[in-house]
Amino acid sequence: MGKLEKRDTKGKITTAALALFSEKGYENTTIEDILEASGTSRGTFYHYFEGKDALFSHMTIVLDEEYRKLAETIPEELDAFEKLMYIDREMFRIIENRISVDLLTRLYSTQLVTRGEKKIFDRNRYFYRLVRQIVEEGQRNGELRDDFTVNEIVKDFSLLERGILYDWCACDGEYGLTSYVTQKMPILFAGYRAK
Repeated sequence: MGKLEKRDTKGKITTAALALFSEKGYENTTIEDILEASGTSRGTFYHYFEGKDALFSHMTIVLDEEYRKLAETIPEELDAFEKLMYIDREMFRIIENRISVDLLTRLYSTQLVTRGEKKIFDRNRYFYRLVRQIVEEGQRNGELRDDFTVNEIVKDFSLLERGILYDWCACDGEYGLTSYVTQKMPILFAGYRAK
């Protein structure tokens, strides 16, 4: 089985699980439900995941697929700062409209207590590669400050995103995530814009 086929199979399982978790809730979704929805066998499932909890921690795969799609829609005329605000706003719109607060809360809580690999913080994720690429471009073009390293800016950008998502989860989604991010993120991240 090739690398792309493995990623597709793993992605198919993860995507099916996310839909079921959103529809039925994490506790009410069984592995059998996931097998049926993804069209995979029990052996295939356990080849990729030790169980439902391990699968859940891989939900970042689905989020990264959304970032891949978003990357293709970024208007070229935007500067690097505007591109970062664009992917932030659009991804939070996807999260707000397609992922329940309860599911997102569970994802964050599993990452806080997980020992070892924490997928959400994996710097090799597509999200981090995309943000790093935009920041590098912004520094080359004089659009973002260069007295901070690329990694420092990427870390702070992701830290702000996680903080906002954490707050939204802690407040049980009581405010509009997309409108909040659209208004506040440019203010919070403005210090990285080149003068």
